Formats: sequence, C-alpha cells, structure tokens
Amino acid sequence: MKKVDGSSDTNLDNPDVPQTGEQKKEEILKQSNIKLGLASVSKEEAIKQAGELLKNAGYVEEGYINGMLEREKLVSTYLDHNIAIPHGEAEVKEKVKKTGIVVLQYPQGIDYGDGNTVKLLIGIAGKGNEHIDVIAKLAGILDDEAEAEKLVNSSDADYVYNCLK
Repeated sequence: MKKVDGSSDTNLDNPDVPQTGEQKKEEILKQSNIKLGLASVSKEEAIKQAGELLKNAGYVEEGYINGMLEREKLVSTYLDHNIAIPHGEAEVKEKVKKTGIVVLQYPQGIDYGDGNTVKLLIGIAGKGNEHIDVIAKLAGILDDEAEAEKLVNSSDADYVYNCLK
C-alpha cells in the first residue's frame, strides 16, 4: 500500500514484504546492541561477549561464537585506530540466521595482541556473503581517523548508532 509520500508500508516480521534500505539498516544494527563503557577483559572474553550479544539478538546460533574465536586464531580482525571487527570463519556460516552487528566499547582498552589495543569491538554476522558488504561499509566509515576516534571515545550510544547505521 502506497503512502502519500510515495513510500509503502512494510512489515519487518514478514520476509515476503519488501523492506526499504532504512529498515534493513535498522535491523542490522539496533541501539540495544551498542554497549558502551565496558570494563576491560581479555581479547577472547570480548569476542565471546560480542558473540553472545549477536546470539541473544537473534542474529546467530550458539556455534557461531566458537567460529569467531577460531577465526581470530587464524588471522587478527584488528583494523586500526583501536578498532577490531571479529566475525566467524566460513565453517560456521550456517549458524548465521540473519545479518547483524553489535558494538562493544572498552574505554580502558583490551590487549588484542601484536601490540594492538582495542577500545571499540564491532562483532559481525553476515548471512551468505553480506558480511563483505557490511565490513566494506564499516571500513569506509572507520577509515577516517578523526571519525574513528570520536566513535572509540564516545559515551553517547545515539551518536554511535547514527554513525554506524
């Protein structure tokens, strides 16, 4: 059904009804999945926390968390500017229910190995190959050092949400 402004009504609960790009973005990142001001933990615990948040939000099944830890053993997901983007290895792709991201901030930083400190950890689950697009878009946003620093140090979940949605 078309609205006066030309847009149409959609239903996020019905996969047969088309979604607008804005609705799809909102589904990928929800404000409730942004956790700021967390106490520092180990790299492995931080990845587990991100995985649990992805699972509790309905993006992944239990086994995905182990896939995130295994991927990290193969290659670091550290980007730059105190940011890491952990995600599962190919072997756990079937554990992804739908594409989503979660954001965890550790103001005191966590030791991410190889002399890197992470203050902003963005956990990703991508259905099919959607993770490639999500990572590319995030990298584009986070490539700006000044913007990345603002995100890493922000205490405003609304700001983080609006930057990453």
